[in-house]
Order: sequence, then C-alpha cells, then structure tokens
Amino acid sequence: MANERLRAALLRKGVSIADLAEAIQVDPKTVERWVTKGREPYRKHRFATASYLGVDEAYLWPEALSPEQVTSASQSEIIAIYPHRWSVPRDIWGRLFGAASQEIGVLVYSGLFLADDSGMVRLLGEKARAGVRVRILLGDPDSTEVAQRGADEGVGDGMAAQIRSALVLYRPITGVENLEIRLHRTVLYNSIYRADDEYLVNTHVYGTRAGNAPVLHLRRVAGGDMVATYAESFDRVWHQAKPVES
Repeated sequence: MANERLRAALLRKGVSIADLAEAIQVDPKTVERWVTKGREPYRKHRFATASYLGVDEAYLWPEALSPEQVTSASQSEIIAIYPHRWSVPRDIWGRLFGAASQEIGVLVYSGLFLADDSGMVRLLGEKARAGVRVRILLGDPDSTEVAQRGADEGVGDGMAAQIRSALVLYRPITGVENLEIRLHRTVLYNSIYRADDEYLVNTHVYGTRAGNAPVLHLRRVAGGDMVATYAESFDRVWHQAKPVES
C-alpha cells in the first residue's frame, strides 16, 4: 500500500523523489518504494526524511515506533512546566520569538499581554519583514464562543473588549508582508505560542483567567506526539478562521 502521507509531504515541500534521495543519500529507487509500496525505511532514514520534509516521523510512519518509544520521546519534549502564565520568566517570551527563523504562531482569545507590549509587537513585525511567517489568531469578538469565555471568567463583555484592544494595538504591523491576523470562532482549550519547533502552551481552566493557568514549555523531538498534536490543532483553527482586513 502506498504511503500517501509521504507523497503529500513531498508535494507540500515541492521536492521530487530524486531530490529527497539526494538529500538523505539513498538510492532514488529505494525512496520510490517507500512512497509507492509503503516500505518502511531504517530508523536513521526515517529521521532524515522527516527532518528534511519538516514533518514528524510518527506522522509519516505511524506504525514504526512502539507506544513506549512514542511515550518516551513525548516526555522528552517537555522543557519546563509553569504553574501560572505569570510565572513564566519574562525573557522567555522574547527569546522564543526572537530565535524563530521560519515560523511564529499565536493562538489566543485576546493575548492582550503580548499586544500591549510594544517591543513584542515590533519584534513580530521585524521577524515578518525578515521572512519569518507570522500568524496571529485572535477570537472573533462577536462570536458566542468569546461571549461564553467572558462569562466563564466573570468578565462578561470584557473579553470581547480585550480582543478589540489587541486589534488596535496590532495596527502598526497589520499589512506587513509575511504577517497575517485572523479571527477564529472556536472553543479554545489552550492558548498556543509557537516559534519553529518550540512551543509555550497555556492551558485553559474553567473559571480561571488564562494568566493564572499552567503553561507547558515544549520543544519538538523526533517521534514525540505532544508538539505535533498542538501544531495540528493550531493549523485546524487557522484554516477555518477569517482574515482581518489591513
């Protein structure tokens, strides 16, 4: 059976079987068998392929790793756990986004603490101008999901007001090339802050403000599942969100 995930990853990357074979130094016919016949490569070739294509090894070959290996790799993705967002050292946010060379993503309802930091807004703009893809997802202030979150936190219309404030604060970088802001209408279980393969995931707890909820600091490890799960969640929300006009 053909490996359609591997075929799709090649197409998304815009590379051919020959290109991949050259990059990881194997015979093109071997790579072709991986794609067309679903043959499973050796571990070193799986890792090299996944790294080259920018996807997770377990996504391309979900049966290749044992549950114990996936669990071990996933545990290794945890850098730190903070009991509250406010307990995350302030410089970590700047280092997270400052080190990004390919992609930055922010998925929140308002994330006002970021938008209200002019230095952070300027950094996001500078990164976009340098060629880093920057995607910011804010809650739609007119959605029932945002209204419910405001009610759950006891702030009522304050949540929608915070989002509108964030949109105003992001105006200096709205329209910058490589940077896009969209509005989502989803029940948000976690706020996600991503920079390449490093993530800060702010869990949401019923009746508790996001700033007082725990944060996971994660970095992708080959074979791990945690970062991949949050990355897929981010992309699902992004694809159904609506762009904010410049």
